[in-house]
Amino acid sequence: MSGKADWASKDYYAELGVSKDASADEIKKAYRRLARANHPDSNPGDEKKHEKFKAVAEAYDVVGDAEKRPEYDAIRSAPMGGFGGGFGGGGGGGFDINDLLRDRAAGGGGFGDMFGDLFGGTRAGGRRAPRPQRGPDVESNATISFVDAMDGVTISLRLTSESPCATCSGTGGKPGTKPHICQVCEGAGMVASTSGGAFTLNETCPACGGRQLVYDEPCPTCLGSGRGTSARSIQARIPAGVKDGQRIRLRGKGGTGENGGPNGDLFVTVKVTPHRLFGRKGDNLTLEVPVSFDEAALGAEIKVPTLGGAPVTLKIPAGTPNGRTFRVRGRGAKKKDGTNADLLVTLEVHVPAMLDQAAREAVEAYRQATSGKPLRSKLFEEA
Repeated sequence: MSGKADWASKDYYAELGVSKDASADEIKKAYRRLARANHPDSNPGDEKKHEKFKAVAEAYDVVGDAEKRPEYDAIRSAPMGGFGGGFGGGGGGGFDINDLLRDRAAGGGGFGDMFGDLFGGTRAGGRRAPRPQRGPDVESNATISFVDAMDGVTISLRLTSESPCATCSGTGGKPGTKPHICQVCEGAGMVASTSGGAFTLNETCPACGGRQLVYDEPCPTCLGSGRGTSARSIQARIPAGVKDGQRIRLRGKGGTGENGGPNGDLFVTVKVTPHRLFGRKGDNLTLEVPVSFDEAALGAEIKVPTLGGAPVTLKIPAGTPNGRTFRVRGRGAKKKDGTNADLLVTLEVHVPAMLDQAAREAVEAYRQATSGKPLRSKLFEEA
């Protein structure tokens, strides 16, 4: 709805088809007649009537208001060259309303900012075209395998979200019945309330819920609320490298927007099932590999598996201790920059539970050969 800065250029009486001296009752009757004839719900797809409805609503908001009408009449009757007297400062004794209008259009102060909404505010919500509203965000959960988390996967999700009632298309009325203008707010969708002070606040009309129209018979499905729920299936792409417990945001996949507003977003919390062999540390994969005592002591070359790829050969130096970790480059999870992290291979020296005769004799021979170098001698020296 236009601000007070636009009043000088608009003839609201002509818009309503009444004279400047029309009574408040005549103005109200003219508005009701025009609003009923041009209401968007009664004329779907007719943009010309939609614009007419907004224009007569704007006009009635001003000349139908007992406080705004005198202000509007004063502005319309004032010479466009300027206002004399009280607002002057210094040597001029007046100001140019065109300068104020230009300031207002440029985002500055201007006449509208001088008065603001001190005289009762605007009844903006009901008489404007409904504002676009962003759809609600939706939360969901998904469980995927460890391999799918590494490679990325497209999954199917079944979502339930709030939407306009399918039976009444969000009107709140029983299908087949005709609406009429709400008598409580007179088609504004808002009602004024005062808290005992100098200011008037606008609230959503409790009778029509801000929809401007009411039905004598409410929708049997939504009981007049105009709201319902919808269930749908969507395909969601989970990116490669996703972590267990990570929350993925899918823009525009949430609840449906209203009045042309954008859809909300879908947030998917991902649960990744553990792998039998591989683990994860950040973006790196981890793998524990058993090696024999002689491989660790004498050195060896062993093959180790990779996730979804060919095995790699790992060279173990002689004298490698238990628990040492080797890094295999580029065999880990996908990182944000598109490159792959690493595979961390930790060696576990395997001690056999039982030895055959030949193995026992070999170990006893090793014990004899190293008996002069006890491993724990320094423990007692430093204690």
